[in-house]
Amino acid sequence: MRKIVVQMSVSLDGFFEGPGGDIGWHQVDEELHQHFNDVIAPMGGFLSGRVSHELMAAYWPTADQDPTASGPEREFARIWRDMPKIVYSRTLDHADWNATVVREVDVEQVRRLTAEPGGDLALGGADLAATFARHDLIDEYRIYVHPVLVGRGRRLFPEADGPTGLRLVESRVFGNGVVLLRHQRVR
Repeated sequence: MRKIVVQMSVSLDGFFEGPGGDIGWHQVDEELHQHFNDVIAPMGGFLSGRVSHELMAAYWPTADQDPTASGPEREFARIWRDMPKIVYSRTLDHADWNATVVREVDVEQVRRLTAEPGGDLALGGADLAATFARHDLIDEYRIYVHPVLVGRGRRLFPEADGPTGLRLVESRVFGNGVVLLRHQRVR
């Protein structure tokens, strides 16, 4: 079975973006970006919401042609472009870059998707992750805690009806001070 993996950056005080959608405080250097590439490249696809997909599609399809892009950025551009994507959106009619638009999160459809062969599925976008969490569809959380207090903005985890049991399977400190906390669901 393929796993659904949430991989998100968050401030120490729990925000994935600051006021006005600011993510300028993210501390993604070459070491961290290479790590992202190494864990994403073997995955079987991206699951994202419209906003996340449009943000990615605005930059990554041609990022490897930017002469100022780092090696990991050029590599990620190729990974992103070639990876199959499912974009959950009620408003998009079409999405480019190897993407299929799906209107709603259908629990049975997602379970069939995880039963297919291939690599794990990277789930992106806080709103979509909250929907998947409500339906108990997330198998693993890879949370990258950045050494900064943002103060306000959008929190990664919304209120929930109850606790979700998790087990720490990996932690890692990167040279820039970002800490990976990788947890899997206790089932």
